[in-house]
Formats: sequence, structure tokens, C-alpha cells
Amino acid sequence: MAKDMQFGIMQRGVFPWNEDMGARFGELMEQACTLDALGYDSITTGSHFSTWPHREFMQVPYLARVMAEAPNLRLNAGIVLLALHKPLEVAENFAALDVMSGGKVIFGAALGYRDVEFKAFGLKRGEIVHRFEENLETVRRLWCEERVTMTGSHFELDAANVSLPCVQKPHPPIWVGANVDNAVRRAARLGDCWYINPHQTLATIARQMEIYRGELDRLGKPFPAELPMRREVFCAPTHEEAVATAAPYIKSMYDLYVAWGQDKAMAEGDRDIDVDYEELARDRFIVGDPEGVAAEILRYRELTGMNHLIMSVQGVGMPQGQVLDSFRLMAEEVFPKVRAAL
Repeated sequence: MAKDMQFGIMQRGVFPWNEDMGARFGELMEQACTLDALGYDSITTGSHFSTWPHREFMQVPYLARVMAEAPNLRLNAGIVLLALHKPLEVAENFAALDVMSGGKVIFGAALGYRDVEFKAFGLKRGEIVHRFEENLETVRRLWCEERVTMTGSHFELDAANVSLPCVQKPHPPIWVGANVDNAVRRAARLGDCWYINPHQTLATIARQMEIYRGELDRLGKPFPAELPMRREVFCAPTHEEAVATAAPYIKSMYDLYVAWGQDKAMAEGDRDIDVDYEELARDRFIVGDPEGVAAEILRYRELTGMNHLIMSVQGVGMPQGQVLDSFRLMAEEVFPKVRAAL
């Protein structure tokens, strides 16, 4: 059972092409140690391949290292581009991470949206949904069954098993990411919860929450004990300082999303993210002073039921000092206000 409210950080780790990645890696590890010391609940890293014109670290080796720096944090793979991979390899890797971390892995999975990745892994767009569902079913079976025999569209398992059984039973939590309405229904059907996306407005998320609840009811499934949501969150002593500091970095990240085609994968009515910061931020980002940030978090919780907030704001190039200052202010002033209100 999840705590009443959990707070985690999404470490994007996305940097300009000419950066010193050894130095940036050291900063990311300093961030992880700081989060661990401040009592955060989780740390998240995503998964993209061929990230030109930016660089980032690969998900599995990164999670394997970060667990040593932040042993108290849950490790959220948010998300695994599951359709790209063979299910046995995925099941083996994340079972090993679950053992190595003492049962702290969260398995986030979704379709992805970038053609460069689909082409590189030999996947046609028309195959993505079937491949995702097939792989997720297979990974779950490999985690839960002693031996698995099945023939899939791109693999064959002959009494296959994972080398290390997961610590968490029956398996690590499966968070399914979703943007469009049909994907939200899929998340209800296949996941332990919907991993609510960061890009769409609160109005869209609230509308889709009704779809999600309705699909759970149709399936006879209970509302999840843990409901995660990712958002851009940044805190500074004053609202004006927070916006002035964070806006350029958040906007640069959304410019990158547009270049990658993220907007085309979003729900109708929310696809225009190539706009100025003020319009982009409305009902989408949580940026301000401690009082304002706490109030916004409570508003999002009231409208959606989310109880695990995954926060990201380390857009391309944000200085380390500003990142750490926000982490501390959130832990010292915002989290207590939110938890006291609950």
C-alpha cells in the first residue's frame, strides 16, 4: 500500500551535444544523494535512443548505478519503450534490478512515439500496440511463473524463466503511461495503474480520469492504491523568481519535445505545445513559491486522486545550484504543507 502522498524526481539527464557528460553524470549523482538525504520517495529516469541533438544516459545502467548512490529511493523506470525490446531480456534486467535494490523497482511502460527508435528496432507503426501488449503480458508471466512456454510474434519461449526472481510479489508495480483516450483505457486494462503524463493540461487529465475510472469499473478492477502523475515542478522563495528561473529551461525542453514529435502523440485539444511559456504553463506546470506550489499540488490531487507526484524541471542546461535549491525548498517547506493539509 502506498503512503498517503509520495514525492519523486524525474532526472531527465538530457544535455546539449557538446557537454562534458562525465561532469554532468557527477552532478546527477549529487542530485540523487541529495534526494535520498532529504527523504524523497523515488527517482525516475526515462528511456530514449538516438537523442540527437542532445545526449542522455541509458536507462538500465543508469538505474543500476543510481541505486548505490540513493539506496532509500524507489527506482522508477519511467518509461520503458517496451515494444522495442524482447520480453525475456526486459524481464531479466528488471528482475535483477529489483533484487539488487532490495525490491524498490517500479516498472513504467508505454508505447513511445519517435520514428527513429521504431525504425532502428525494426518496428512498423502498425505493429506497436500489439507488440506492446504482447510484451507486457509476457514480462508479467515471466515474473510470475516458474517456466513460460509460448510463441509470440517476434520470439519463442521454450520453458523459459528469469534467472533471478523478483523481490516484490507477484512482481514490481507496473505503471502504464498513456496520452490519448484509448491508451488510457489500455492502462486501466493492462497496468497496476495509469502513469499520468506530464504534457497535457489538467482539464484533459480530469476528463480522462473519468474514462479511466469508467474502464476500471467495466473491468471490475478497483481504483489503484497508488496513482502516479508526472509534472514540471519548480519552487523558489517567490513566484516571480521561480518563473524567471524555470521558464527558459522548461520551454527549451518542450521545444525538444516538438522536434521529437511528442505533440503528435498527445490527446486532441492538447497537441499545440509550440507556444510561448505563459500559454504552455497554464494548468500544466506547477511553478511558484512554497505556498503556491503546495496549493497547486493539492488542487491536482483533488481533481485526479494522484498520490505519487513525479516532478521534473531539470530542463536542458539548468545550473546544478538551482536544481538543488528547488529540491531542498520542496522537501523543507512544500511537502510538510501538503501532508499537513491531507
